[in-house]
Amino acid sequence: MVITDRSLVPSARRIVVKVGSSSISGDNAHQIGPLVDALADAHGRGTQVVLVSSGAIATGIPYLSLSERPNDLATQQAAAAVGQNVLIYRYQDSLDRYGIVAGQVLLTAGDLENPTHRSNARRAMERLLDLRILPIVNENDTVATHEIRFGDNDRLAALVATLIGADLLVLLSDVDALYTRPPHEAGAEPIPFVSAGDGLDGVEIGATGLAGVGTGGAVTKVSAARHAAEAGSAVLLTSTALVAAALSGEQVGTWFAPRLDRDRMASGGSATSAIPD
Repeated sequence: MVITDRSLVPSARRIVVKVGSSSISGDNAHQIGPLVDALADAHGRGTQVVLVSSGAIATGIPYLSLSERPNDLATQQAAAAVGQNVLIYRYQDSLDRYGIVAGQVLLTAGDLENPTHRSNARRAMERLLDLRILPIVNENDTVATHEIRFGDNDRLAALVATLIGADLLVLLSDVDALYTRPPHEAGAEPIPFVSAGDGLDGVEIGATGLAGVGTGGAVTKVSAARHAAEAGSAVLLTSTALVAAALSGEQVGTWFAPRLDRDRMASGGSATSAIPD
């Protein structure tokens, strides 16, 4: 179905939720519980939910006795290998309260550029959803190089939403909405609604988030939101703290209206080339 308004969110057939590193790692690891509560509530009313979760590298850093995020690729991959295991355990431990089983899906940009790999990924995710498994998607950091990375999981989430024909993409971070200028600056005002094709003229979009452990920011979220909305999925950008309100259809965050005259791309061609830089 086409979700044209926040009030229709509880009736969505399929939702992709993306959460950033800063929201579920370090001092904010406790937010996994409330996030799972909101996902389980949507799952319980029959909505198929896919979670795209950053945080593998940030979660793995303390286990490598590192004081900050590494810059070299090999150490990032090592941190991801450790952190992905810990992160999935934390999600599953919380999901056990609801009897929900998680399925881990690790992708690279190359997987979604290759027609065979893309078809395989879509088929596997469709089957997981049919079996009432909650797919948890992340970039396959242990094999991805700088040349074949998505760059950030906002981009990955938009591609997944397009791949499976999601009704709604929810982009969560540490900021509650898109603002007219960086939210810490004087005069910044939240933007509640972005119509299809709106160029956001006059809006100053900051390049980074409030925390320093992730790789995305408002720029990547707006780019991802535009791609998903153009492909026919509504998009809601808000904070992780407001995820329950967002999935309940409350008036929170920034709503990107979907393009209504666009055929859904779930069975279409290459997805990665469609997102503007």
